[in-house]
Amino acid sequence: MSAARVGVGGPGRYGVAVTSAQDVPRPPARRDIGKVGVWSGQFDFSPAGAVREAIAELDELGYPTLWTGEVKGREVLVTASLALAATSRITIATGIAQILARNPLTMTAAQLALAEAFPGRFLLGLGVSHAELMHIRGAPYTRPLGQMAAYLDEMDQMAAEQYRAVAPAELPPRVLAALGPKMLGLARDRADGAHTYFVPPEHTAAAREILGPDKLLVPEQAFVLHNDPEQARDLARRHTGSYLRLPNYTSNLRRFGFDDDDLAGAGSDRLVDTIVAWGDPDVLLGRIKAHLDAGADQVAVQVLDFDRRGLPRRQWRELAPALSGL
Repeated sequence: MSAARVGVGGPGRYGVAVTSAQDVPRPPARRDIGKVGVWSGQFDFSPAGAVREAIAELDELGYPTLWTGEVKGREVLVTASLALAATSRITIATGIAQILARNPLTMTAAQLALAEAFPGRFLLGLGVSHAELMHIRGAPYTRPLGQMAAYLDEMDQMAAEQYRAVAPAELPPRVLAALGPKMLGLARDRADGAHTYFVPPEHTAAAREILGPDKLLVPEQAFVLHNDPEQARDLARRHTGSYLRLPNYTSNLRRFGFDDDDLAGAGSDRLVDTIVAWGDPDVLLGRIKAHLDAGADQVAVQVLDFDRRGLPRRQWRELAPALSGL
């Protein structure tokens, strides 16, 4: 982040002093957030009380980070606030907050407010998302790289000149959803790193090369805790089929040797097995280690469940002992 100043100083509107943070510390981009996190988009299908209970259990199980996304359900920064308030240790990360869903001042204000309220426990993942999803919001989707760069410019300006609340003790991290080389380059130059999704370990290695040694890199890894090939792949294809309709993902996979036959329908066995690990916890450990060896700082594990609207709490419990040793 280029902003060197957060807040404007002096008395607040209601007589409360507002921090002038011209020299707010900026920690190193590549910080320790744990080797394995949880990624889940399932919280929208449960009432808020059940969401708080499930995230509190993830905290108790020792998972260091929870990543959650934004499509057409709860506003993701509201979900982050619910999660942070229900826990005491776990870091909550957005994977991702859509930039075209809110203006830069709103995004900046939410990021800084959560960072001040929950020090060291909020990570903002930003992304342009997809044309199909932006059409639903009535938002323009033109040139993603240019849109993101301009948005970051405005965020930095807002943080430096417009934010009038108490500043956090340190500048909070932000990462960009990035797949292609240009967006990864922007993540290197204008953010604390990248959050990648629907990628093989080979992409992680390529992303690390672009990002360099000092930036965060967190790929998502889908997993089915089931040993039967037919049933596991059937569940995996429910996942891959929805993403193979989006050109951002298919274009990225072509860079790594997948062709029309692999990308047809819900994906070939080769593609499905590459994107979705399945089997026992040792299989997942092997895939996580492949990403870590390729340069990932953390792997965000998305557990798929046959109950598409349920939370995979049984699997989270079963996997926790195996993953805690990483």
